[in-house]
Amino acid sequence: MNRRRVLNLSAVTALGLALPGSALEARAQGALSRTAVWPNKRLLDLLKIEHPIVQAPMGGHVGPDMPPAVSGAGGLGSFPCTGLTPAQVRDAVGKIRTQTSKPLNINFFCHAMPRRDEAVESAWRKRLAPYYAELGVDPPASPTRTLEPFGSEMCDAVIELKPEVVSFHFGLPEKSLVNRLKAAGCTILSSATTVTEARWLEDQGADAVIAQGVEAGGHRGMFLTTEPASQVSTLALVPQVVDAIRVPVIAAGGIADGRGIAAAFALGASGVQMGTAYLLCPEARISAYHRAALKSARDKLTAMTNVLTGRPARVFMNRIVREIGPLADGVPAFPLAAAAVAPLRTKAESQGSAEFSALYAGQAAALARELPARDFTLKLAADALDRLRVLGHAS
Repeated sequence: MNRRRVLNLSAVTALGLALPGSALEARAQGALSRTAVWPNKRLLDLLKIEHPIVQAPMGGHVGPDMPPAVSGAGGLGSFPCTGLTPAQVRDAVGKIRTQTSKPLNINFFCHAMPRRDEAVESAWRKRLAPYYAELGVDPPASPTRTLEPFGSEMCDAVIELKPEVVSFHFGLPEKSLVNRLKAAGCTILSSATTVTEARWLEDQGADAVIAQGVEAGGHRGMFLTTEPASQVSTLALVPQVVDAIRVPVIAAGGIADGRGIAAAFALGASGVQMGTAYLLCPEARISAYHRAALKSARDKLTAMTNVLTGRPARVFMNRIVREIGPLADGVPAFPLAAAAVAPLRTKAESQGSAEFSALYAGQAAALARELPARDFTLKLAADALDRLRVLGHAS
């Protein structure tokens, strides 16, 4: 890093001592954008953002303070809406809009509603019975309601709110809903874990595709396959998706610093999506157990498991994952498996244990840093641009 670059970054930091809120964001972003030259601007042009960094939605872990911090720094802040009512989505987006007018992504699951099978659900509770007995909790009743996917009522609310970007996990909702969102001016993103899924998303109207490598934390976005063994790494997936589709590709999975961002561009991506890297930011809404696990990530393994929710997801390894999974047969369909695990998690956490908790994390968790989300986004952009400049001058 040359002397001028050091002075630029020092000036950005110094602004934090003198300027509040939006004024700080504007000045800090200006100091960086004067020298920002991204080698691929397709995503920047599509989303109208300054830096090709998408903060992953991470359901349950993102409050209304993180998206405006990321968007205000020039990236794309994302807010997870799955599990919320239309009224709750309106309220949350309203709070975000009071903090920034920059582009915003709101995210939804579009999974198929599970087919109930009481025999499978009963067998699952019976399988967990030794844990119920050990912790002194009663097996829960079979849930009467379950997590609903994106539907017409929520679509009405989204069109009313007019976010710049709407993203989906587990494919896309029915075509008529996608068409309504696009007619309202929303840009559509969704995740693919295979080349076949990426082609399908493009054919169904996605404006950009998130290529989710197997390293990524949280639920796999897989929707045309149910076989976890089919999942491939970011390094292998991204260039194949780039070659297969015409829309911009966003790399996700195992990217947590400027080096990873630069590598994604070398693979042909137009941007990155990062989740685990943001979980140590103060704006993240995670438990003390989750935060402690992230801080000691160098000593912890992650695993892809279906025992916590019924769908493959990457989490920190713990007792329930190790003893029943990581991948098990006879697990109820997503998200039904979670209801049976919930009382175990609650009781264990009350006793100071996270052995039954879903501590979502990607394989690059050890690279996460404790910085405010705005500062972290600016640092990621600066570090990536420095790395790209070095690579550009390599002989």
